[in-house]
Amino acid sequence: MEKLLEGKVALVTGAGRGIGRAIALKLAGEGAAVACCGRTPAHVEAVAADIVKAGGRATAYPVDVSNGVQVGEVCEKIVKELGRVDILVNNAGVTRDQLLLRMTEEEWDAVLDTNLKGAFLFTKAVSRTMLKQRSGRIINISSIIGLTGNAGQSNYAASKAGLIGFTKSVARELGSRGITANAIAPGFIETDMTAAVGAEAVKRLTEHIALGRLGAGEDIARAVLFLASDLGSYVTGQVITVDGGTAI
Repeated sequence: MEKLLEGKVALVTGAGRGIGRAIALKLAGEGAAVACCGRTPAHVEAVAADIVKAGGRATAYPVDVSNGVQVGEVCEKIVKELGRVDILVNNAGVTRDQLLLRMTEEEWDAVLDTNLKGAFLFTKAVSRTMLKQRSGRIINISSIIGLTGNAGQSNYAASKAGLIGFTKSVARELGSRGITANAIAPGFIETDMTAAVGAEAVKRLTEHIALGRLGAGEDIARAVLFLASDLGSYVTGQVITVDGGTAI
């Protein structure tokens, strides 16, 4: 059976762990050559190696997503080495949770620079190639926190809500050239971060989820695959909530 992304090139930020790793593996499994981008070289190199071991194509590109010079250089390198970029997944994200009155300027900037500015930098760099191709898929990983807000996460909520507005604007701006832009808003997903909060906290979280369980990285990866492939070719400017019914 023909793979959905055969011959395509995908760039995934924050690919070294968690949701980003699941996305990179899923896109590679459907035939895409994946550029695994992330801040920690060992993490992105391990994911690229796992993909290659499974018979796929992947290359690791360590980069600080909040650094405009680094992003420009790495995108230029990816296009030179892989020939094109068909799919961009802006997944890189950090948290610096703190109550508003105690939040420092550094904690605010760290989250906005990675989660929102990083998406801007990569989208700007990659859109040049996509405009020449007159095709492309841009997928931004937001969060249900960007839709609902959350105490102690004003910086994170602002960054994820900003991604939604950014997504809709990009969809309007680039749509005439065959480029779609969409956002996915995950709910509570099993990652290293959720594992660190402890079993009791996880139990309390699941009480607010209609399906009664945390999501998996694979749940988000499947939504990304839909938007990245021809299956989602007429979907743009949308926010797809993948949260098991948390935000109902």
